[in-house]
Amino acid sequence: MARKDPTDLSVEEKLKALYQLQTALSSIDEKKALRGELPLEVEDLEAEIEGLTTRQERIQAEIDEFERAISQKRGEIIEAQASVERYKAQLDDVRNNREYDTLSKEIEFQSLEIELCNKKINDAQKRIEEKNAELAQSQELLNDKQADLDVKKNELDEIMDETRAEEEKLKEKANDLEAKIEPRLLMSFKRIRKSARNGLGIVYVQRDACGGCFNKIPPQRQLDVKMHKKIIVCEYCGRILIDPELAGIKTEKPATEEKKTRKRSTVRRSSTSKKATDANDMA
Repeated sequence: MARKDPTDLSVEEKLKALYQLQTALSSIDEKKALRGELPLEVEDLEAEIEGLTTRQERIQAEIDEFERAISQKRGEIIEAQASVERYKAQLDDVRNNREYDTLSKEIEFQSLEIELCNKKINDAQKRIEEKNAELAQSQELLNDKQADLDVKKNELDEIMDETRAEEEKLKEKANDLEAKIEPRLLMSFKRIRKSARNGLGIVYVQRDACGGCFNKIPPQRQLDVKMHKKIIVCEYCGRILIDPELAGIKTEKPATEEKKTRKRSTVRRSSTSKKATDANDMA
């Protein structure tokens, strides 16, 4: 049997389809609510772990840079020491004071270079120690965050496993229902649902009020809803309104009506009793 064109559906059929869609989507929302804040907590922990990992990589890069600097300075010390030895050897062959002074200054300069390199090496080693301590602290924090993430993920996976099959069925049902609703009406419904705090885009009238915002609905508007001739929305919250009977909701009669019925029955019984008494008196 060919599927009926959504635009050919009556208003009553459209409202029924919308309410069924709302029911399916609300059930999906309930399944998601079971997960609580877990998905957000997992995302936050993953972001923190990514940040800590990036920080560790930066610290390690700084340590590597210091180690390269130390290696370079040690190479410079070796060269400076070789120069000192060479200049000292040349002192034995000097021919005048000028050559002696020049060699002595070179030896002094290279010695100062050696001292400066050693100082820089010591500073770099201290910085490496600090960075290693910082790296260890970061690793400890990373381990804690990873442990928390594993726990949260396991909790989330357990909840997802429990609800996944049912949620998939609900999604399939929702997709089938969406295909039955004309695009413009479906778009309006989704827009209303998105702006509503409780995710309700269509609600039934209960106790003469909107089932979404609970504001009173004028009698004439209630009559329009019951007639199913056109799509009626709440003038306060903008939600689509549907008659409870059309939504398959059994409603109880208001207590005032029951009191009136009882009162009428009492009056009728009283009138009957009075007539019987009058008949007996006449007899």
